[in-house]
Amino acid sequence: MISALNRSFAAVAVAAAALSGCGGGSSKTAGTTAAPPVAAPKTAGAGAGVQAQFVQVVHDVSPAVVQIETPQGLGSGVAYDGRGNIVTNNHVVGTSRTFTVTLSGGDSHPASLVGTFPPSDLAVIRLGSGSVPAARFGDSSEAQVGAFALAIGNPLGLRSSVTDGIVSSLGRTVSEGNGVAISSAIQTSAPINPGNSGGALVDITGQVIGIPTLAATDPELGGAQAPGIGFAIPSNTVKRIASQLIATGHVTRSGRAFLGIQVATTMSAPGVVAAALQIGGPAAKAGIRPGDVIVSVAGRPTLTTDELTTVLAALRPGQRVPVVVVHPRGKRATLQVTLGQQTG
Repeated sequence: MISALNRSFAAVAVAAAALSGCGGGSSKTAGTTAAPPVAAPKTAGAGAGVQAQFVQVVHDVSPAVVQIETPQGLGSGVAYDGRGNIVTNNHVVGTSRTFTVTLSGGDSHPASLVGTFPPSDLAVIRLGSGSVPAARFGDSSEAQVGAFALAIGNPLGLRSSVTDGIVSSLGRTVSEGNGVAISSAIQTSAPINPGNSGGALVDITGQVIGIPTLAATDPELGGAQAPGIGFAIPSNTVKRIASQLIATGHVTRSGRAFLGIQVATTMSAPGVVAAALQIGGPAAKAGIRPGDVIVSVAGRPTLTTDELTTVLAALRPGQRVPVVVVHPRGKRATLQVTLGQQTG
C-alpha cells in the first residue's frame, strides 16, 4: 500500500480493495525538477482536437498546482483564489503549521496554516509571499461517468506531472481509516501516486472537479496499487469547506451527518462503544447512553469505528435513522436518531 503522511492503511467501504492516502511521505527521495512546457503537437486527424485540448488544459491549470513540503514529506495543493489561499488534504499538512510551497516555475515560498477539517481530509494554507494564479473550481455535480479526467500534481516529488483517464464512477463513499471518510467521492482511472494528494483532478474544460486523495490497493497483489482505481474529493465539497476555513478558520456547515458521541472499540462484543456523549447531541436526545455499544446505523453494520464513520459519511444532517445498540447489561434496543451536522 502506498504510504501517506501520518496515515496508515485503510479499507474501501465500497469494495474489497484497500486504500491509502497519497500525500507521499517517502516522495522526498525523488527529484523535484519540473517537466518542461509541452507545445501543442502539429498533428492531423480526428484526435488532434482532443489532444490539443488536453495540452491547453495542462498549460492553463499547471501554474495553479503547487508542491507542499512538510518535515514529513511532500504533497500537492491547488490555488483556491487570488489571495494566496491553497487547498490541499489534511493528511498532507499533518501536524505542521508552516510549510514550504514550490510553484510550478520552481520558486519556493513560505506558507502558514489557515485551517483544517479532518473529517473531510481537507485543509487550507496561505502563501506568505509570492503569488499563484487561482484554478477554476467547477460544479462536481455535473461530472459524468466516462468523461475525460486529468490528474495534475507532484507524484514522487516530480513537479507538474500529469496523468490521464476518465471519471469511472460517482457517489462513492470511501473510508480512509482513522475516522476519516470521503462522501460522494469521484472514482477515476487517472493514476494517482504518492505526492498527488491535494492536487487537481480536472475535466476537459480545465475546471477542477476534485482533489485526488486516495489510490486503491489490491490485497491479492500483496498490497500493490490496483491499476486505474483512484478517488478524489468532489469540488463542491472542497468549495463548501475551503470557503468556511478561509472566512473563519472553522467549519459549521459541513454537510456531514453527526451522532454526537466519542467512540471506542471493545474486544468483548462487536460494535462501537459510545464512550462519551455530547450534552444535548443527537445520540443523547435519542436515549443512547455512555457504555452502549452501537452495532448498526440506518440498517448498516458498525462493527468498527471506520465502519461507523463510513456509514455516517453516506448520510445527511437532519435524517432520522434507526440505531441499534446493546446496553451494558446485554439488552438490545433500536432507537430513532435525528442526525446532526458535524462541525470543526
